[in-house]
Amino acid sequence: MRLTWDSNHPDGGLRATRKVAIVGVGAVSVAGIGKEEFWNGLFQPTVPGVKRIENFDPSPWLNPKELRRYDRFNQFGVAAADLAMKDAGDLGLPSESVGVFMGSGVGGLESLENQIILAQQRGYNRVTPFLVPLLMTNAGSASIAMRFELRGPCETTSTACASSNHAIANAARLIATGRCDAMLAGGQEAAITPAATAGFTNMTAISSCGISRPFDVERDGFVQAEGAGVLVLEEYEHAVSRGAHVYAIIEGAASNEDAYHITAPLPGGKGAEACMRLALDDAGISPDMVTHINAHGTSTPLNDLSESQAIYSIFGDNCPPVTSVKGTLGHALGAAGALEAIAVALTYERCLIPVTANTKSIDEDMKIDLVMDEPRDFKKGHVISNSFGFGGHNSCIVFGPAPA
Repeated sequence: MRLTWDSNHPDGGLRATRKVAIVGVGAVSVAGIGKEEFWNGLFQPTVPGVKRIENFDPSPWLNPKELRRYDRFNQFGVAAADLAMKDAGDLGLPSESVGVFMGSGVGGLESLENQIILAQQRGYNRVTPFLVPLLMTNAGSASIAMRFELRGPCETTSTACASSNHAIANAARLIATGRCDAMLAGGQEAAITPAATAGFTNMTAISSCGISRPFDVERDGFVQAEGAGVLVLEEYEHAVSRGAHVYAIIEGAASNEDAYHITAPLPGGKGAEACMRLALDDAGISPDMVTHINAHGTSTPLNDLSESQAIYSIFGDNCPPVTSVKGTLGHALGAAGALEAIAVALTYERCLIPVTANTKSIDEDMKIDLVMDEPRDFKKGHVISNSFGFGGHNSCIVFGPAPA
């Protein structure tokens, strides 16, 4: 990761000497809870319809009092963080050097809707005094910090569907620059509510048949989902010294803005292309060093076309294998990037690329090497993971294998 951006410098600017390792992952998703269930779920047949996590039991992580004060999105985040911390093991670091950086697109929307209905039916004096803590987006980061008594930076990114990718990138940079030695980073979302569903449906963003089929010629919109993903990031040398399992390294990241339309991407994928190039530059690698792309791949007509155009502009006919796990997971909005980052970490660990579920016939306008039908062996190299959000927000992370 760069520390400065000086185009006149021979290598493009001063670079960080501290490597950022992924040492723990925790997933709460429709595919499963915990890394094993999550990974195995990526290879199971999908069922049409909204991807709500049925029968989620938060009691292993929250007591009855906390449950009344934690919106569903926050419950997901705490559970995922606990799973990630257990996976990472004892960090052995002072609390002041460990922070939290989470992303969420809308925060406690379910609590807000429920309390508005309650107020209309029974009066505003019946609204819970905990409404603001329930709905505020930063409650997710704060709750995780309090749970583990982490006193480093604690921040929240809200950039729609790019939120958790931005959060992970921001957290990694805090480690690379020496401010922190470890971070909990990711995203959490629970926005499957009547109003949100109506809004997405009325803007024709949701699949009419309830099937997410990224890059398919018959794709017709995304499928709503929810969940949380948390990664434990740690300074690499410290991780090695304590014998931590290192999934992968975060080599670089980038963020930019289409500045074009509140929902539609910049035509030709120009914004996404620029973001990917910036991320490669930040990592100090060339396109031929990329061996896999975890695409944003929402299954919407414009997004998939735009992203495929961006990929082709960079890689041409030498495109590395591309997959979108949204065919299985649906689109968890602000949590999507974190869940996809966990899929990347497990791809490194298992040396296998999951398929793009439900996609049967790739759109002929999309010149990418899409992983379909069967998983594909992963050739360890660098991996790009993309996230793009309403408002024109673009985020790209470059992962690399742990040093030999």
